[in-house]
Parts: sequence; structure tokens; C-alpha cells
Amino acid sequence: MIFTVRGVTDWLRAKPFWLVAMLAVSSWQTAYGQATEQTPQQTNEKIQQLAALAQAHPVDSPIGSGDLLHIDVFDVPELSRDVRVGDAGDISYPLIPAKIAAAGLTTFQLEEKLEQLLIENGLVSHPQVSVFVREQNSQPISVVGAVQHTMVYQVIRPTTLLEVLSAAGGIADDAGSVVMVTRPAHSDEPKTQNISATDNSAEEQQIITIRLQDLLESGDAVYNIPVYGGDVVSVPRAGIVYVLGFGVAQPGGYVLQSHGEQVTVLKALALAHGLTAFAKADSAVIMRTNPATGNKDQVPVHIKAIENRKEDDVPMKSNDILYIPDSRGLKVLARGAEAAIGIGTGIAIYRAP
Repeated sequence: MIFTVRGVTDWLRAKPFWLVAMLAVSSWQTAYGQATEQTPQQTNEKIQQLAALAQAHPVDSPIGSGDLLHIDVFDVPELSRDVRVGDAGDISYPLIPAKIAAAGLTTFQLEEKLEQLLIENGLVSHPQVSVFVREQNSQPISVVGAVQHTMVYQVIRPTTLLEVLSAAGGIADDAGSVVMVTRPAHSDEPKTQNISATDNSAEEQQIITIRLQDLLESGDAVYNIPVYGGDVVSVPRAGIVYVLGFGVAQPGGYVLQSHGEQVTVLKALALAHGLTAFAKADSAVIMRTNPATGNKDQVPVHIKAIENRKEDDVPMKSNDILYIPDSRGLKVLARGAEAAIGIGTGIAIYRAP
């Protein structure tokens, strides 16, 4: 097929609304930082790489309630044992009458304290005590929402937001564009500056909101904040719209930037790089799950009529499937179920970087 300059010009004139829509969506994409699409796998690889670079050296973190300690007294095996730190932050130890306050001490400080108590109680003249944390249970960070696997991460050294996200396997396919850290307002940790942070006195918590794009593009400590025991790291789900069929240039799932974000048929098509030359644009359908029956309802979509302003652009919902056949005899009604089945079996997912 040969295109002349005049032919291309005529084609452009014939599609002013489509071009305007494409330009509008291009600006919409740029506003959200979607100049280059990434798969969630690429995003998670970047999370792991940046987390590895941000890892701090291990330190002797404070002991807390619920921790299981192993205490060893050199050459006195009857005094060597495992002890659990109680809810009040103390431990019981044989032949020492009073409970010993352990919470807030480092293992080194507790070693010194035990050595002093053994001498004062006449148990060992020159004790050599070693303490290590067998189980850390006192510094939990809950990781929830749209991550590969929710988890409780125990802090045993200075830890950053990227490290916690990496430990959770990275983000899920339907993750939104932000990460939220909820921190008890009574926490002794410093307030975070230069990012979105809200104190909610009624609920006694501080909510810190960080854009994933800022976190991944910069790796800056301003965004890759320290996280502490008691924090809850959550990634809100945003949802995905799917554009499938041989009539679209880049079939796949496209992640919404935030929950409730409005995406229309033309915006979804722009994300999928438009129609192919053989697309049957007026035979398209939106396949939408009926919450009452669980079946797929089909909403006819006349893309050409929308382009020509004869019909309104059609809003799409999360998990909608926009299915566009081509002119090679594919039947929408016959193939729609196959399109739905194809989701989750190798279909590419794209999101903003």
C-alpha cells in the first residue's frame, strides 16, 4: 500500500476528533509520568535493585516485648537458656529474685546488666555473658494491599521503604501510583518532611503518602524514607482495564493510576497505541462482570461514531475488557469468552514508570 502526502493529509483531516483525543490522552499520560510504559515485572526489578543499594549495615537494635533471647554464660551451662521478654518488657532469670527490665536495651547493654547482677547476687565471680535475639517479634511492620504477598516484616536494623517493598516481592499488577505509610502519632521516630504527610490526632496516627514514580526514579532518601516497628506500609489497589483483540495495536492490561480514576474507551485505545488498519471499530464491545450473576455482560461500543462525535465516549470500569475484532472474520460474541479467559494467562500488563 502506497501513501502519498496528499493522501495522508486527507486522512488527517478526516479524523480531527481522533487526533484531538490522542493528543489529550498524550497530555494525560505525561501528567501521570507515563511517557514510557513498564510492566510490573520491570517495576519490581527496579524496586529490588534500589533496595539492595539502600541497605544499611546491621546494628544492635533495641530489645522489645515478645522477643525471644538466648542468654549464654560462659562455662556455666546451668545459667544458659532461652527467655522470652514479657509484655511489660522484662525477663525472669534463675536465682535473681527481681525481674530484669530488658526492653529498650541493646543486647550489649543487657549483657553488661546481667554480668553485674550475677556478681551482685554472688552467683558468678567473673561472668562472661553473651545475648542474642533468637526471635525478633517486637518491631513489626505490616505490608498490605497491592503487593505480591502481604507480610509482617521484623525490623532488626535500620530499614527503608524500598527494602520492605522488596521483601514483599514488589507491587501487584493492579497497584496504584502511591505508597502509604501509616505511623502511630505517639511514635518517637522523627516526622517526615518534604512529602505528603497528614497527622490525624483523632486516630492518633500519621499518614505519609509517597508517589511510586518519585520513589523509583530518584532513589532519594527524601522519598525512600526509614520505616520503623509499628508502621503499616500499604499500596492501594487502583484496578486494570484490558484492551484485547486483533483490532488493537498493543493488546494488554493497563493499570489505572488511582482507585476510581476515570478511563474512557478513547483513553484506553490511546494507551493501547490505537487501532490496527483492519480493526472493526464499530463491532467492539466492553465485557463487564455482572455483580449479580457473575457472568460477562457485553456493552456494544461504536468507536467510529465516538470519534466523529456522534456518540459520547464510553466510561470504563476497573476489570472491564474492551474487545476489538478485525476484519478477518473474527466474531465478537464467539471470541469474547476466549478474550476473558486470556486474562491472567500470559497477557502483558503495562503501568506508568
